[in-house]
Order: sequence, then structure tokens, then C-alpha cells
Amino acid sequence: MEQGPANVFDADAVREKYLSERDRRLVPGRAATRDLGTDERFAPYRDDPFTPVVQRDPIIDETEVVILGGGIAGILAGVELRKAGVERFRIIDQAGGIGGTWYWNRYPGVMCDVESYIYLPMLEELDYVPRDRYASGQEILDHLQAIAQRHDLCAGALFHTGVTGAAWDGTTGRWQIRTDRGDRISARYYVLAVGILNLLKLPEIAGMEDFGGHSFHSARWDYGYTGGAPGRPMTKLGDKVVAVMGTGATGIQCIGPLADAAERVLVFQRTPSAVGERGNRPTDPAFAQHRESGWQQARMDNFQAVMLGRPVDRDLTDDGWTHDYAAVQNPPRKREGESFGDYLRRAEALDFEIMEAHRRRVAELVADSGTAEQLKPYYRYLCKRPCFHDEYLSSFNRPNVALVDCPGGIERVSAEGLVVDGHQYQVDCIVYATGFEAELTPLYRRAGHEIIGSHGISLADDWAEGAASLYGMMIRGFPNMFAMPAPGQQAVVTVNYTQLAVLGAEVIGRTIGELAARGTTVFEVSAEAQDAWTSQVVSSFVDGSSVMSACTPSRINNEGRPELLEPRNGNYGRGFGDYFGYRDLLRSWLGAGDMDGLELR
Repeated sequence: MEQGPANVFDADAVREKYLSERDRRLVPGRAATRDLGTDERFAPYRDDPFTPVVQRDPIIDETEVVILGGGIAGILAGVELRKAGVERFRIIDQAGGIGGTWYWNRYPGVMCDVESYIYLPMLEELDYVPRDRYASGQEILDHLQAIAQRHDLCAGALFHTGVTGAAWDGTTGRWQIRTDRGDRISARYYVLAVGILNLLKLPEIAGMEDFGGHSFHSARWDYGYTGGAPGRPMTKLGDKVVAVMGTGATGIQCIGPLADAAERVLVFQRTPSAVGERGNRPTDPAFAQHRESGWQQARMDNFQAVMLGRPVDRDLTDDGWTHDYAAVQNPPRKREGESFGDYLRRAEALDFEIMEAHRRRVAELVADSGTAEQLKPYYRYLCKRPCFHDEYLSSFNRPNVALVDCPGGIERVSAEGLVVDGHQYQVDCIVYATGFEAELTPLYRRAGHEIIGSHGISLADDWAEGAASLYGMMIRGFPNMFAMPAPGQQAVVTVNYTQLAVLGAEVIGRTIGELAARGTTVFEVSAEAQDAWTSQVVSSFVDGSSVMSACTPSRINNEGRPELLEPRNGNYGRGFGDYFGYRDLLRSWLGAGDMDGLELR
């Protein structure tokens, strides 16, 4: 998004407007969601509509490694285990196949808003060039399946299988893992590769069970009802009124295809997203022909450097992330002699200019001034995850698309449709485009089952007062267990999650390989190493609650309660963390080969 000049603006007026818009959305129960693991009425929303469940007998087995999760994290962990010479391991996933979030997200229009050349892993190894600058969900899924096939990752995999419990057995020095298919698997190592967006989020709204039409979550798109298939037109909605609940990354992508197919589309918006230009286009043939060895790693590093505010000779990605998000996260340096207050005001002015550019874009693309005003985001850019799309805003110029602005949320669901401010909207179908639980969801919840360590204590209890780990990947009291690095667990945060997953998989594969070479059968994190790492994370924590509390409620600011964020759940380094320092530290640790911080036996 092109930024305007750094004009002087009325800071007090802007703050007042932002706060008034925030206050309209600070309503009781706004963050309430249904627990689909215990709510039998809505549990079917999790069912797999894409792959039939095949009945099988329970499996009793001993293996070297169990990897929980078949998404990018689990796939890369499997590849690195293969490189380390580990022949016997099993991937376990509740999905019907490989892909993780890209297995589940098959809604019409689904794409990744991180550049495909850095998001799709192992492009160089597979000699593959994505078709477009931003890949479709189907292309990503196809690529992940190609990696799995290349490295034979699905041999022994247990799909449509959920782990119900895992416990360390000190007598055998192995993890004993149980599943909902009756399996009993003993593994030397347990790898939690559960991803960062794996728990489907369904809001708790009165009357949902009374709706007489059809409804489903966007991550379980029902093509049986809508007709069509991923990438193909929906053929059964010609006489249907469809409600879309949610205007985040999912909602903004599926609305255009729905408008192509349905008689009418009603978009229910609680908070407008800041929607910048995506600028998608086919991959330049010249780019495909002139790739040098190491090109993808170099491009990933270039993007990450820009996102962390480090100087680069050229911004290779050159998109909304690197223009706007990087600028807000890394405001201009404090000038000589400038007071801290003046510095903060300059940073605020930069944020204002970026948001003004987004609001101007809405006005330019949306014909109806009333609708345009409701689509304008009034909060600081750092308050919500930004979105990028080339057609979303203009879709509101179509005669069969209407916006229902409901800052306080939906009052209730009735048999006929949705009720907002006493007005009932009759619809045939409700699409809950409400995404997944936030990235900061604790590891033990994302794992989805009880994990019992060496002292009979669960991971949930062990982390009840915050995370404690070594490098965000190994945890004292849970021998031979690894967790892929992720937000909220003492690692670092990256906009391009693939880059962090590549590093985590490298650490796991090389560590297991080194332990095997030593003849070590059990490792445990030392108390001193874990305490030192946790202290380092806590010392880097910056309390930004004074700024974030002024934000509109979102997953970024803990739904309006940023003061409840736990310093122990922070990162290695301030803010998003020091990715490059973290990588150097881990590779130095691996290179030393002495497994410092681990007790080996």
C-alpha cells in the first residue's frame, strides 16, 4: 500500500475515533467459542467432508518416532528424520491425509497471503516453481503431498486418527501413545508438530442449534451443498441466500466466489479488516529460468530481514507485508536529541498514514459511500492481522452482495436466519468463516490431549503459570519430547511460518541423529538450562498493554485484554523475537555436538 506524506494529523481526534470504535466492540461474551471436543451438538462441524473414513483394526506397534501433525511442520520434521537415517516413524493426524491447514481449508478462493516463493517449502529440492506470486490452497496442498510422496512420509501414517493420551514410561524409556481408533503405540521420541492454527473456532451465539437451514464452518466447506469443487464454480446456490459470518482472511477470500454463485450474499462484519492490495500475478518466466542455487533460502532470509527492520540491498518480496507491516513493527529510529514522547508520536503518525491509505482505498473501490464508511478500519495497523486481496472490496459493488455491519456481534440465530439489532435476516445457509483459535493458544491445548511426563504431571499443569522450556522446543519433565517452535512457547515469531518450521525440523532431525550416534536412549532437559532460557525470554518481554489496550479487540491483543499476556510465553528477543540470533544459537548448539543443557542416559 503506497503511503502518503508524513502529514501532521490531529492525534487527539484520531485516538478518540479509534477508542470509540473499540468501545463499540467491547461487548460481553465476544470471545466465547464452543468447545467442539465436548459439545456433542456441534462436534459434527469437525467431521471431514473431503475423505471418507476407512474402518480399520487397532494397531499395536513400537516405532522410533511419532509425529503428531501432518501439516507443514510435521512434513518437514519427517523429511529431516529421513535425512538423519530414521526409518521407522509414524505421522498421526485427524485429517484424512497430509496437508494440515491446507488439507482443511479448501473453501472457494483460498490462497496464501505470504509470497509463494518463500511459503511453499523445499521448492529448490523439488525443482518446483509456483504458478503464481501467491499460491492457491490447492497448489499448496498438491506441493505438500508431493514432498510426502518423495520422502515416503505416509508409509505407516495414521490418518483420521486423534491421539487421546500420551504418557512417558520411565521403565521402558518410551512414550506410550493412545488414539481414538484403539491404537497403542510405543515410541522412543514424540514430536509435537501441531501447527499454529489447528483448532477450528466456532462462535457461541444463542440459537445456533435452532437454525433450520444449512450451516458449516469454512474449514469444512460443504461442496455437497454448494456444488462445485476447489477451483471450480459452485453450481447449487443459484436460488440461495448465503450468510458469511466473518471478514478476516477467510471471509474476504470466499465472498467473491460465493457472489458468483449465489442469489444473494450477506456479509456479517463485526470489525472491518485492513485490506491492502495483494497484487497477485502469474510467475514471471524469467524468474523461473534464472534461479541460482540457494535462491529460496536467500529469499526467505531477505523477507525475514525486512520484517525485522534490518537493512537489505533490495526488498525481494516487495509487498504489503514488507511495506506496511514491517514499517509499523519497526518504526524509524529515535533521532538525536528527540524525546521518547516525540519518537512515539512519529511512530503513531506513520501508523496513521498507513491506515489512511487503507481507508482511501476503500473509498476508491466501493461505490456506495455508506457501505464504504462501514468497511473503513479505524484502529492502528498493528492492532489486527492485516489482510490482502485484489477483489474483496469491489465485490460490494455487486447487486447481490450486502454488508451487515454489527460491531456488537450477532444478537442471535433463529430458525430463519440471523438477528442483528432486532432485525432478522432470512438466509438459506450460514458459513461460519470464523477461522481458528489464535496462535497464542497454549501448546497443550493445540496438542488436543493430555501429555503426562516423567513425574506424572501433565503438560497443562506444568505450564499452568506459563511456558518453561529449552529453546522453546524441549521441556524438562518430558523426556525425549520435542515441540516444533511456535508463538507463545519461548521461541520466535515469523510472518512466514514455513521459515520457522524449516529451522525447527532441522533441529529435531539433527538432534535425534546425534543422540543415535552417541547411543543415547533418553534425554532430559536440565533444570539449570531451562531456568536460564526462561529467564532470558522473560527479560526480553516488553509490556505493550498500554498501546494494545487501545486497540479494537482481536486475537492480537487477547480480545481486548493484553494485560493478561504472560511474559513467560514470550520470545527470544524483543517483540517478534530475534529470528536470526535464534537460528545462529541453535545451529551453534548443534554444531558443538555436546548437547549442552541436556542430561543424557
